Amino acid sequence: MKASIFPKLARTGIIKNKKIYLPYILSGIGMVMMYYIVDFLSRADSVTSIKGGGNLSTILSMGKFVIAAFVLMFMLYTNSFLIRRRNKEFGLYNILGMDKKSITKIITWESLFVSVISIVFGLISGITFSKLSELALLYLTHSETNYKFAIPTDSIKFTVIVFAAIYFLLWIKSVIRVRRTDTLELMHSENTGEKPPKANWFFALVGVIALGIAYTMSITIKSPLSAIFSFLVAVILVIVGTYIVFMAGSVALCKILQKNKKYYYKKNHFVSVSSMAYRMKRNGAGLASICILSTMVLVMIASSASLYFGADDSIKARFPQQNQIECYISSFDKLTEENIAKVRSGYNDIFKKYNLTPENLTEYTYAEITALNSKKGFDTDASHVLDNMVIYDNLRQLYFTTVDEYNRVMGTNIHLNGNDIMVHTLRCSFDEKILQLGDVKLNVLGKLDSYPEFGNANVDVIPSIMVVVSNYNVIKPLETLADYNGDQMLDICWHYGYDLDKVDAQANEVFRAQVESLANYDITRHSSDGTGNSFSYNASCLAEERDDFYTTFGGLFFIGVLLSIIFIFAMAMIIYYKQISEGYEDQSRFEIMQKVGMTKKDIRQSINSQILTIFFAPLGFAMLHLAFAIPPIWKLLQLFNLQNLNLVLITTFIAIAVFAVFYAVIYKITARSYYNIVSEAKE
Repeated sequence: MKASIFPKLARTGIIKNKKIYLPYILSGIGMVMMYYIVDFLSRADSVTSIKGGGNLSTILSMGKFVIAAFVLMFMLYTNSFLIRRRNKEFGLYNILGMDKKSITKIITWESLFVSVISIVFGLISGITFSKLSELALLYLTHSETNYKFAIPTDSIKFTVIVFAAIYFLLWIKSVIRVRRTDTLELMHSENTGEKPPKANWFFALVGVIALGIAYTMSITIKSPLSAIFSFLVAVILVIVGTYIVFMAGSVALCKILQKNKKYYYKKNHFVSVSSMAYRMKRNGAGLASICILSTMVLVMIASSASLYFGADDSIKARFPQQNQIECYISSFDKLTEENIAKVRSGYNDIFKKYNLTPENLTEYTYAEITALNSKKGFDTDASHVLDNMVIYDNLRQLYFTTVDEYNRVMGTNIHLNGNDIMVHTLRCSFDEKILQLGDVKLNVLGKLDSYPEFGNANVDVIPSIMVVVSNYNVIKPLETLADYNGDQMLDICWHYGYDLDKVDAQANEVFRAQVESLANYDITRHSSDGTGNSFSYNASCLAEERDDFYTTFGGLFFIGVLLSIIFIFAMAMIIYYKQISEGYEDQSRFEIMQKVGMTKKDIRQSINSQILTIFFAPLGFAMLHLAFAIPPIWKLLQLFNLQNLNLVLITTFIAIAVFAVFYAVIYKITARSYYNIVSEAKE
């Protein structure tokens, strides 16, 4: 057989099967385009050079790996539909005398045509839209834009390598599948049904239990940091439970519908239910995949959009004032008004130098320590505390201030003596009468209704307890506590914060000068190496940090949108191929039904019945999954200092509404393809 015939047969096969090859090629072009754009952005100078560009580049690089891994799984999945449809044609070639080696050559040429077309046109599309994507990303990150156009060769090279490897694996899979299938199986593979299914109530129950455990874990998560591990476990259980419920539960649903004579023995239900019942193994797995993809899209869009649109709230929560400095004092003995006045005087000199007057000035002292909550009180043993840094649920951040400081800041008139204290809790509860902290024992007189915003208490992920003591001497024994490195566990702080009615650049300049001035004072806690060349402080300048926030949140939103587009595209392709393959399988059934009186109107009603009965179940389950995912998502968003729950809920509802519209449109289009196939049967 002449070698030139194989590319001709391959080209003819693609053209004659354009109904399944065209979407496959278009999906390949779309995936190549998306990968190139993300790779391009991760290397673009305009992205890496902005404030926080290093973090943004890392986010985009991680997105590349996610896209590549997903594309491989998605293409393997859709390729199985394509090969299954072509098996009959390959079987005919085999009967006509063409051996498996020659069929392999046809598959090779088809794979080559598809891969070259997808990669070439995908790169062209990616290059075309790369600059637009760059401008969109810079807009989302509130960065300056430039209009220089570049085509990095590294992005082209790596995109070609990644997708050449993916299509090579697809080729291997196709060849192995055809070579391992005999001629008779090839001819009848398209018509191969499944044995009459049995409703496996045990596995359906297992799936429901798995989902129940996952949902319970989601709504019982206590702290944001413990939500990371719990959420991952819950996700795995949801995926497993979803597949089991759809594969076993959908069979049970069909059985129930078949037993309902009033429903089943109607011309618009009979064909759809009976045909679905005989392919529920594949049908259930496909519906479960659609459900998981739908859930992923909703979770990504809801969380990334919440972060982006809540960026200003996060910044305000993290930085309530324009400039803040928390100077860590070496001991309570040096925490005197005389020493603090020296530092304050240095700050005032800088204000005079720049002819500025600070506004909304806040100043107070406090001490803080992390401890492990236990039945015997708060454990301050460093090994116990650090060992529980992975769990976090039992950790507490304790903040101490004197009653004089509290009265001055809050404008109250509270009196405390000796070891008496008053407390206020944040994201936790404390109802004990005694607060035992190591060797320190304090008497709780009552609870406070309000508290100063000590340190990062408002945005700290660890639950906090605010403690007002009569004086710092009652907790002085805590100074001796040290961690593994010998560093003091108790932080003694002097907080100084203010606003300036000036542009960010000048506010930043003043802030830097004040930070540098801290090196002139010996009251600050020095490094543990004993050199005294460094000092300890926690300084934050809104002007410096704002760009980092916008870059990080904008980048996450951008990659979330890109991945959501890819997942929606993949979901649409799965639905399309599912409808196409089932349309060809049902064509003969509808042909028989038309011979006994079924009209095309009846066919359309039957298709609508099938869609309403089964195909909207993934959307319903995805919404259910998302509802139970909101608690851990909210906890995780708090790690980014997002405190606006209403914003998260509103964003989630909008994401659901928009996605539902896309979902309905996708099913409307694919249902029309299904109808066109089955209606081709002669009346």
